[in-house]
Amino acid sequence: MLNFEFLLDLPTLREKKLHICTLVPEGECSWERGISYLFDDLRRLPYREEWFDWVACLSTIEHVGMDNALIYTHDAADQQAQPRDYLSAVEELHRVLKPGGTLFLTFPYGRAMNHGWLQIFDASMVEKVVSTFRPARRTAYYFLYEAEGWRSSSAEGAAHATFFDIHHAPGFDPDYASSARAVCCLELIK
Repeated sequence: MLNFEFLLDLPTLREKKLHICTLVPEGECSWERGISYLFDDLRRLPYREEWFDWVACLSTIEHVGMDNALIYTHDAADQQAQPRDYLSAVEELHRVLKPGGTLFLTFPYGRAMNHGWLQIFDASMVEKVVSTFRPARRTAYYFLYEAEGWRSSSAEGAAHATFFDIHHAPGFDPDYASSARAVCCLELIK
């Protein structure tokens, strides 16, 4: 999610040494900026322990262990149905962070649902993420989508949110949601 020119041009990112790890190559690549690109699985990160000060895992963890061949890779090896594997990814993210390091983690939130290619997290799954990571400190933000747009919410206020699966639904719903109707953003300090 950070691999866009307008984001990479921000002074706060331009001054950082960036490593981008994705399952498969993306269409955009800025290696000339000194950005390191690796293509691997979040469940087995190719980094040594306590390497990073910050890790941003945005709109990704919900795909771990799911059918990534459906939309992303078209490789039968990535056609998986292991929805609990997101916890292995959380363990890896913890492993590669330095003590005091920060993990920024976002994912769709609301009624738990397995869509095959991704899953929606509910409150109990959020607690599993937190207990697996074992943060020294945590902050959670919730956002809810309604016909008028996005607004801040609470976990309880977003708990019944649903997901519009554009890959499997004809047309759009009346609120024109393009995917998640709620997201959870976690800031976890190791």
